Amino acid sequence: MRNILLSILGLLLIGGAIIGGNIIVQKNNQPKPTFKREIKTVFVENVVNKEIPVLLSAKGNLIAKTKIDVFSEVQGVLESSKKPFKAGTKYNKDETLLRINSDEFYASLQAQKSNLSNLITAILPDIRLDYSTEFKKWERYLKAFDMNSPTPNLPKFSSDKEKYFVSGRGVLTAYYAVKNLEVRYKKHQIRAPFSGVLTEALVTPGTLVRVGQRLGEFIDPSTYEMEVAISVLYSDFLQVGKSVTLTNLNKTKTYTGKLIRVNGKVDQTSQTIKAFIEVQHPDLQEGIYLEAIMVAKSESNAIEIPRKLLVDNRSVYLIKNDSILTLTEINPVYFGAEKVIIKGLSNNTKILSQTLPGAFDGMIVKINKKK
Repeated sequence: MRNILLSILGLLLIGGAIIGGNIIVQKNNQPKPTFKREIKTVFVENVVNKEIPVLLSAKGNLIAKTKIDVFSEVQGVLESSKKPFKAGTKYNKDETLLRINSDEFYASLQAQKSNLSNLITAILPDIRLDYSTEFKKWERYLKAFDMNSPTPNLPKFSSDKEKYFVSGRGVLTAYYAVKNLEVRYKKHQIRAPFSGVLTEALVTPGTLVRVGQRLGEFIDPSTYEMEVAISVLYSDFLQVGKSVTLTNLNKTKTYTGKLIRVNGKVDQTSQTIKAFIEVQHPDLQEGIYLEAIMVAKSESNAIEIPRKLLVDNRSVYLIKNDSILTLTEINPVYFGAEKVIIKGLSNNTKILSQTLPGAFDGMIVKINKKK
């Protein structure tokens, strides 16, 4: 019985070995799978060397070229005026910005003018006796003296004796005291030094204004300046009077400005130099952020490409034989914010015009010939 079982087990092992061998042979006889090689399509353009202008780009905010801070030189209560003293109010030249109550000061001024008139009246009899030839001019001056009008200049002295006589009676002291008060009296009414707009108002009618208090800000909205920082490497190309193109951040509007000043000091930290651009346009407002583009110089026999096409800032991919990517070193001469000017390529050489993910030297590619 035992021998029979062993014989059956041996036959099963032999049969299994035969079946397994056949399966392995069949697998080995199956054809190997083939993989299709993918060739990427690239976009190229032909190199055309020409003269490329080097454009310096810088950004900055507009500031009104003519602007003043409005301060008070006298004290008093702010009164209402014809136009409200509020931000956005426009004023013409010499129009009243604000008025400070001057009743008390005016009374003091009138008292001083009355004192001057009395002093001149008191010396007239002595002038008639001692300086009879000068009496008429002093009499005319006194008759023309008007308490409600600006004090006229004193008559000119004909001699030192006359001058000493008049001065000794206190007339000169009283006269200059009156003139000083008249100057201060005018400061109770602040007028616009030029046509412009009020951009900031810090007081309202009824406010007690003190000497030296800041009341607001007044600007001329017709002309603006923009301060930009330019690398010291290009300071030699900054020429006063040169035209500058300005654009807004959306590139939807363009303005033309002029370089009017260049600072003579270099910022040690950033190694830049400050340049100031003047621009005029009715659409502009103080605080607007603009980009300035200035032509510094021109590079001959060069091309301009996007910076993203550079490899390690010194190489680009060319297409050789219409199918092979070749990494080639070039000479970058100027780096802009988005583009770079390069030299060292021959005309009609094919260069990638768009980036290719996974590109490498010697890679097989296909040129997209669709325009």
